Amino acid sequence: MPPLDTVPAPVTAPVRLASYARARDAWPLDPDMVHLNHGSFGAVPTEVVRFQDGLRAQGDRSPVGWFPRVAEYVADARREVAPFVGAAPDDTVFVPNSSAAATVVYNGVHLDFGDEILVTDHGYGAITMGARRLARRFGARIRVVAIPLAASAGEVVEAFRQALTDAVKLLVIDQITSPTARLLPVDEIADLAHERGARVLVDGAHAPGLVADAAATRADWWFGNLHKWPAAPRGSALLVTKADDRDDLWPLIDSWGADESYPERFDSQGTIDATAYLAAPRSLAFIEREYGWDRTRETMNALADLGVEVIGRALQPHVAAPVATDVGMPVPSMRLIRLPEGLGRAREDADELRMRLLDRTGVEAAFTSFAGVGYLRLSVHLYTEQADFDAFVERAVPQIVALARERRGE
Repeated sequence: MPPLDTVPAPVTAPVRLASYARARDAWPLDPDMVHLNHGSFGAVPTEVVRFQDGLRAQGDRSPVGWFPRVAEYVADARREVAPFVGAAPDDTVFVPNSSAAATVVYNGVHLDFGDEILVTDHGYGAITMGARRLARRFGARIRVVAIPLAASAGEVVEAFRQALTDAVKLLVIDQITSPTARLLPVDEIADLAHERGARVLVDGAHAPGLVADAAATRADWWFGNLHKWPAAPRGSALLVTKADDRDDLWPLIDSWGADESYPERFDSQGTIDATAYLAAPRSLAFIEREYGWDRTRETMNALADLGVEVIGRALQPHVAAPVATDVGMPVPSMRLIRLPEGLGRAREDADELRMRLLDRTGVEAAFTSFAGVGYLRLSVHLYTEQADFDAFVERAVPQIVALARERRGE
């Protein structure tokens, strides 16, 4: 990730790709919608959609010619994709999503009664739920490490130093936090944990594409989604590990590769639709060819700053605190913008606001809650334009202000 003080000036004109005068034209997004939530479900370029459709058609034309060879195709795809996240192909497997990767690891971990798992209050809910299930299975317990929103890297490491005890056997830590859109210093935390005999699972769901060589951490296991910033089809993610006991990891489906070792046993998953895996290299190549990955990170950073400027200017008169929110270690593509008091006090409130605005205004945006405060989690990609921010101000801000007043009883 480029240093935030060296990025280009904000992008006020539509991004131009090598083959498109307007990046938006490379994606099949509804032109009547406002798309400011790439971080949740991604968006797949039209070229990649068509490529995946062609793979599906190939399987439909000749099922017997397709399925017996899928494991070979998947192995080829992971050999192409693994270097993008800084991993060796033999350390890397495809999984449907980050939650599936976490489940694979949780299924392979053994704990004893009274052991502890550390998570943070910035963690992704589904991953933390899985950790709780793991704890229940062995009679272990979960402890939550509280990290202030604007904490520096050093402050985060110190919080873990204070939390680590000999009882801790597993840490689950986000590389980029989903609800708060910030980096965490995973390598320094992993070093601390290993000194105390604990193992580390890094949730890198948002990291591929935003962090160069994202999987090259000192953790025991790392996973990350390809359907987010790499813009690959949904249902494509990676799990990476060099752990000595990685042969204790099994795919969620027992299939004909079950007698193989890691990673080959993950290449064969029966009749699942593996075309998302096979199309992932096409997405990575598309962005590199059309714009370049380093430049993409720089541009997304500039676009996110522009979004804070435009939307923040409209919301600030209705918010007592600064709307531009300090998250300590920001990432290139996402920003938190504080909402008026009364909105997003809990995750359920934030989720309800997301769907309300989608249905009433045609705006796709993510809202989140942290420590009882609601935020717009702005997330952008190359197809984002200033017109999207302006449309958010016109369509969504009046709804947000009116709803906040209603919630406050005004």
